Amino acid sequence: MASRLGMAMLDTGAESSREPIETLHSRQGPAWGKKDDARESESYGWHLQYLTIIGLSLAAVTFAVGLLADLTLSPRLFAVKNWLSVASAPMECLISMLYWGLRAIDPKLVLPSWQPPLPMSVDLSFHAVPALALVADLLFFSPPYTVAFLPAFGLSSCIAFGYWLWIERCYHYNRFYPYPLFTVLDTTQRIGLFASSALLMALSTAALVWMYHVVNGKEEIALANGHTRAPKERSGNVKGE
Repeated sequence: MASRLGMAMLDTGAESSREPIETLHSRQGPAWGKKDDARESESYGWHLQYLTIIGLSLAAVTFAVGLLADLTLSPRLFAVKNWLSVASAPMECLISMLYWGLRAIDPKLVLPSWQPPLPMSVDLSFHAVPALALVADLLFFSPPYTVAFLPAFGLSSCIAFGYWLWIERCYHYNRFYPYPLFTVLDTTQRIGLFASSALLMALSTAALVWMYHVVNGKEEIALANGHTRAPKERSGNVKGE
């Protein structure tokens, strides 16, 4: 049920983004964006240079595995989906916070100068709907996270600095960065950006754990897991056992 709802929300977002983009193309003429679209599609790393696309892909995989778990009632698939959620939900929250925060400061930090402003429906489908769907799935349809802060920070650090290494490799071949912000920052500032992003993602995990307890209650969580009292945090256990 939860995964079907999540897939429906993601599909609705994709449909809402597809029509405005086609409308933009028709308004701007057949040559609109072709050169830049080709640059992205033919460059090293393809569209997976963008953290937004990586996050969307991980969210889609999370809900796809969850949907299979719903259909097959497989405990293993449910466990895999919950493991994926530990990374995908905080990551989408991070993407939303970074995008809307930087966009509020200066849209040119996240949107190339050649790209026209995105319609709000497209913007929301890329940078808000996935986070909302994953948070709703966690709060109302999933077992609680029991991962401690340090393992969560370790996971977020691996994702953040792994992405940095990835975009630097892409830059080595393409000679351009996916986001204008990376062109503005020097190496020291990029280290600060990715370190703070890792911390923010870990704090997002902690906030989701807190929200889960507020919405569902510690006593109900403990009873649902077969305990007589609320379970202690255990590093790496995401099944709520």
